[in-house]
Formats: sequence, structure tokens, C-alpha cells
Amino acid sequence: MKNICKWYNETSGMKRACDKGLLKQKWIAKYCMNDGNDCVRKQRFEEEGYVSPDYILPDGTVDTHLKDIIDNQGYF
Repeated sequence: MKNICKWYNETSGMKRACDKGLLKQKWIAKYCMNDGNDCVRKQRFEEEGYVSPDYILPDGTVDTHLKDIIDNQGYF
């Protein structure tokens, strides 16, 4: 059984993006279903209390497509 990251829920930008077909499943499989190991978003939140914008991927890079959607609509 996979170890789901405790932050992978309805408030997770990564979960919402994947559920809407805006993010490839590979991100969820590699990070969220691996207890959040190596996830920059999780590390920053737990260590600094910093909530990453929804367009920041688990490896810390910017998903420009998600960023454009948020910049234009305010959400996705």
C-alpha cells in the first residue's frame, strides 16, 4: 500500500489540479503517493509555514500553464 502524504486532500492545489486534468498523474504518483518524500511544497510548509502557490510543482518548479490559469481566473 502506498503512503499518501498527509497534505494530499481537497485543500491541496496538486490534488485539485490533477482532479481537473490540469496536472499529470506522474506528479501525484512520485510525490503525493510517496508520503511527500522530496516534495519541496511539503518541506517548506512543515519547516517554514510557507504555503506554496498552487502553480508550484512538488519539485519547486513553476507550472506555467497553472500559473496562467490562476493569473487570469484567480483559481483553477
